[in-house]
Order: sequence, then C-alpha cells, then structure tokens
Amino acid sequence: MNSTDDKILKIQNLVKDFPGVRAVNDVSFSIKQNTVHCLVGENGAGKSTLIKILTGAFIRSSGKIILRGDEYEAHNPKEARNRGIATLFQELNVVDELTVEENLTLGIEDSTFGFIRRSTKIKRILETLKEIEPSINPKHKVGRLSVAKKQIIEIAKAAASEAEIIIMDEPTASLSEKEITRLFRIIKDLRKKNVTVIYISHRLDEIFELGDMVTVMRDGKHVETKPVSEVKGRNELIHMMIGKTVFEEYVPRDTASLESLLEADGITNEKLKDISFSVKKGEIIGFYGLVGSGKTELASALFGIDQYKGDFIYKGKKLTGGPSRAINSGIALVPEERRTQGIFPILTIRMNIPAMNMKKITKNHIIRDWLERKAAKEYIEKLNIITQSTEKDVRTLSGGNQQKVVFAKCLFADADLLILDEPTRGVDVGAKSEIYSIVRQLSEAGKSIIVFSSELQEILYSCDRIYLLFDGELKAEMRNGPQIDSKEIINIATGGN
Repeated sequence: MNSTDDKILKIQNLVKDFPGVRAVNDVSFSIKQNTVHCLVGENGAGKSTLIKILTGAFIRSSGKIILRGDEYEAHNPKEARNRGIATLFQELNVVDELTVEENLTLGIEDSTFGFIRRSTKIKRILETLKEIEPSINPKHKVGRLSVAKKQIIEIAKAAASEAEIIIMDEPTASLSEKEITRLFRIIKDLRKKNVTVIYISHRLDEIFELGDMVTVMRDGKHVETKPVSEVKGRNELIHMMIGKTVFEEYVPRDTASLESLLEADGITNEKLKDISFSVKKGEIIGFYGLVGSGKTELASALFGIDQYKGDFIYKGKKLTGGPSRAINSGIALVPEERRTQGIFPILTIRMNIPAMNMKKITKNHIIRDWLERKAAKEYIEKLNIITQSTEKDVRTLSGGNQQKVVFAKCLFADADLLILDEPTRGVDVGAKSEIYSIVRQLSEAGKSIIVFSSELQEILYSCDRIYLLFDGELKAEMRNGPQIDSKEIINIATGGN
C-alpha cells in the first residue's frame, strides 16, 4: 500500500443484482483512514446491501473493493473480521443468559484438551472493555445490562480484535441522550486509536455532530461524498437523499372549540406518577421525553397493556380491560417495536391489514378472500405502500413501508383514537414526511392522535399541544406555535426547572 494514500477502503463500480432488482448500481467512493464516515439514504437506497457486501453476507455481482491497497472480498462475516472489518448491528448480537466475559469470547475461545483457558487474547479483550467502560463487571450476566452497555460490549470485542474498520448500523436507536453522548465519546476515542468508523443513521443531527465525511445514496446509486463541514444544513442533506426538500414546519390550528374525546385522571403505576391530561376530537397531542421518561408506559396503560390506578374516560365512559377492549372501543396502538409488536412479518400485506378487525372480512367465521384483497389494495393506495403485490411478505418491505402497514391495520380497525409510540423510529426522512402527512390527514378527518416521541422535531412538526414527561411525571403542557421555545422544552425534559 502506498504510504501517501490515506484511503483505507475504495469502492469501485460496485454492483449487486437480485432477481429483477439492481440494489447497488455502479457505486464508487472512498473512505479515508481514521475518520467517521457517515452513510445516509432512504430505506431502499442500497445502504444495507452495500454493508452486507462489506461484511461478507452478500457477494457482489461486479465491481471492486480495495482494502488497504489489496483487492478485498469476504464470503462470510468471519472472513471480514479476519481482514479487519467488524460490524455493530442495530439488532445486538449478544446472549443475555451468558456473562459479559462469555459474550466477549464467544466463538473465539482458546482451549486445551477441551477446557477453555484464559489466553492473552481474552485478557486483551477484558482490558479493552475496562478501558472503555470500567463499570461493567465481566462476571455479570448480560441480561442485567442496559442496551447502551450491551453495545459497549460489542464495541470492546471489535476494538480488541484490532479491527481497523468498525461499521455501526443505527447504534443510537434505543439509547438515552446521556448514553448517546457516551457512545459519541467512545467513537471519538476509537478514531484517536486509528480506527475508521462507518456510521449509518437516520438521525441527521448525529451526522453533523459526529461525522467527518458523508456519503449519500439514493435508489441504489451514489449521489455524493463530501466533508460534513461543507454540507449546508439538514435541508441540503435531505435534498440529496430524496431529490427534494422536505419542510418540517408546524402550521398552527385552533383546537379550542373541539369536543373532548379522552380525559386521563391521576394515572399512576410503578413508573407513572399521577398523570392527568385531555385529548379533543381531531387534535394531535404530543408527549415528549427522553428514554426512561415514561412515554411507552403511559401508551401501554392507555391501551390496556399495563396495570394502573386512576381513570381514562373515553367518549364519556370509563375505559377498563385489556387491548381487545381498547380496540373494540375505537382505540388503536402503533407500537414502538413494529417488527415484534406491530406486524406479522412472515404473513403477507393482505393478511396483515385486517388483523385488528377480522369481523369486517368474515362471514360465519370464514374469511371472504375478495374483501381481504379489496382492503389490502385500498390501503396500499391510500397510504402509498411501495410494493409489487398484496402477496408480499411484510418482512421484505422497508422500515417505512412496514410502518405504513401498521397504520393501515389501525385504520381498518375503525379507530377514532390512534396512539403512536415512536412512529418514525428507524425510518428514513422521506418515509417520515409521508407518515407526518398521514397523521395530519387523519386529524383533519376527525381522528384524534397521541404521539409519544423522543424526537423533538417530530413533536414540534406534528402536534397541537405538547406534554413534557420526566421520570414518570408530567412536568408541563404547552401549545405549539411560533412562540414555543425548544431550549425550554429540552431543559424541562432533562429535569431542569
């Protein structure tokens, strides 16, 4: 390798074809050594396919990858690790029932006569963990740790393996603000140790805070690679990603005269502390707070999942019972974890959409196929779900389109109140814009919406009134509009006065 060449990785005319689809289309760009190189684009832009080629999960159709001056191709993730490329996936690769030490050494153990021995390699991994996060006890089970500390275990394993490139896929999706700050500090420390980080995130503010370079992909193609310092704000980045500018501004609405739909009085449980609020017909209400503030617990209580003391009065009647009673009353939940709680991933779009209101498509307990197909086609068109067929398994859709299927289920259930828990988590800016538009249209049609979100911009863009949560307590109520102060909101939501 030429010592004057600071490019650790060069991607040249890379192509990946699947039957009927070119997922990566003649992509070329380089990554400088010892940088945080951000990779952004909508779902379906080709980012995941590119990363899977780098990690050995996919084999490229054509093109070249040059790693440290030599041509590179990995046939599996182990080969990639052996060549110095490690990956921290959004779905963490840890075993909760094993100890921290057992997780760190899983698959790379050294043994003598069948007995595992503590080799120099294991000692180096444990020393790396102690250096990054000394509070983690190697003898404790991983299941006792927070998501952030589980991530640190994976980072320690990658760093100790002397990986020169660490790929991080949406690493902050489930972290609190404090944990994100610590992760960023770890990433900056890795860079000082000559580790190159490829960082993938839908949270654009993270790109500007952390990144040295950014590569934008769209429709499988490379749009541009440039220094983050030369990108003129979010709108330029969004324009590169989706080919148009998305303006995220709240338009004030007068909701004072609207009729009351829901009254919450003194909602209390192990997490929630005497919470009271109201929702009017056709109103969009926002609950903003950081991870651990009680947002998800409040959503779960309202939907009948969690136990609580106090009362929810909905349409003049006290809500009782579990989720089935809530659905029958006209309340639907778009859950935080869509893949495990919101969709049936191995079923088709056609089979998912009617799942919350099967009586609309059955007669004498027999499903009428023509009604099922009609419902699927109607909501695919109404919500602009990108698919070639109603028979496509939902697991094969992008994150944004999966989320639209969850919305379709709720709308088919004839819900008058929609509870949206982190409704755009893990979806790209284009899909976010479409989801915000869907929410506004539903509100204008008389549906009431409660948005629970840890993304302040999402709350400020969508909601008529905003409730601020901190540590299970309702700290403030604000009406949205030009006068609203985002600094004051953040101060209150982080425990300030």
